[in-house]
Amino acid sequence: MKKNKLPRRIAVGIALGVLVGWACHHYAGSEQAAKALAGYFSLVTDIFLRMIKMIIAPLVFATLVGGIASMDGSRSVGRIGLRAMLWFVTASLVSLMLGMALVNLFQPGAGLNMQVVQHATAAVPVNTGDFSLKAFISHVFPRSIAEAMANNEILQIVVFSLFFGFALAGVKRAGYARITDTVDELAKVMFKITDYVMAFAPLGVFAAIASAITTNGLGLLADYAKLIAEFYLGIALLWVLLFAAGYLFLGRSVFTLGKLIREPILLAFSTASSESAYPKTMEALEKFGAPKRVSSFVLPLGYSFNLDGSMMYQAFAIMFIAQAYNIDLSFTQQLLILLTLMITSKGMAGVARASVVVVAATLPMFNLPEAGLLLIIGIDQFLDMARTATNVVGNSIATAVVAKSESAEDPAELPQGAHA
Repeated sequence: MKKNKLPRRIAVGIALGVLVGWACHHYAGSEQAAKALAGYFSLVTDIFLRMIKMIIAPLVFATLVGGIASMDGSRSVGRIGLRAMLWFVTASLVSLMLGMALVNLFQPGAGLNMQVVQHATAAVPVNTGDFSLKAFISHVFPRSIAEAMANNEILQIVVFSLFFGFALAGVKRAGYARITDTVDELAKVMFKITDYVMAFAPLGVFAAIASAITTNGLGLLADYAKLIAEFYLGIALLWVLLFAAGYLFLGRSVFTLGKLIREPILLAFSTASSESAYPKTMEALEKFGAPKRVSSFVLPLGYSFNLDGSMMYQAFAIMFIAQAYNIDLSFTQQLLILLTLMITSKGMAGVARASVVVVAATLPMFNLPEAGLLLIIGIDQFLDMARTATNVVGNSIATAVVAKSESAEDPAELPQGAHA
């Protein structure tokens, strides 16, 4: 399977998914029948995502351990981590501020005139009971690497891999270089498995889109057209800002990077899964010329701390709910919401439907009706597609910029694509 044909096949899968989904929804006869049909499509999507997930843990472990073992020492790791976190925090803040500004400008929830219903929160299908910053911090450190890998806990795998990589670097001089070679070979094998799995990507994409349309129909998109259109406009503006920021550091080569990450962007958009895009994003960054020791560390870290699209979604969702219930929020209150999201969103890693959970956890802090989540749950799949693709873009640019900054420390490792 030629790699340059994959984006076109994914695009065909998306188009066919819309057509087949519409036909199934239209001719199903009842809501129950439509859901039954969607279940069969979801089975195909689940199988594809399971194949992707089986790659993630060994790939993160192999690439990160290999990268750490090849570094000069902890000072290099600290430098890369500091630069990455500085970028992550800045990008998150910009994403939130842009989302807040646009939702105040467009007022997508105005005119809905929803009424607060007491005890309606029981109908909200989101569990926030275990979501807290304290729980997140303790959750970062694995009880067992086997458990972390079994559950695809990326941040826990990163922590263990850091310890393993530093230990391997420490004993490498004592004749343990063969272990490093084995880890490097493991990474190559996982990338080869990725190629095999990606052959099924168009089918998985088709099933994901068909399932969503079969269940909800195209009418749902029409009902929420204003919110969806304004959110996608915000996402487009955020992409412009991200690529503009990348241009300041990478020059015209940022457009080369954009071409290289088309496949992972399409995968993330169509499946609404960041995990599905991870292996291909790693490959794209390698082709761009980012050193493995940088990309293998920054990219998995970004999956936990640099979710630009999700940040914009949270700002949109909370303000949309406030507007729908005619709740006026002062500038100070909106600023507090923004700062709260900056903190609580850092606990999103490893939480199912993470962005929705963060919104659900934040609403009661500002006396906003949690039942408002029901207004966006139905279209969350379509919003999730855009925010997930944006997360891939943000993490790719962040990794490339950190790699370029590292080239100042070691000019020999200047990314090949970064030569202006």
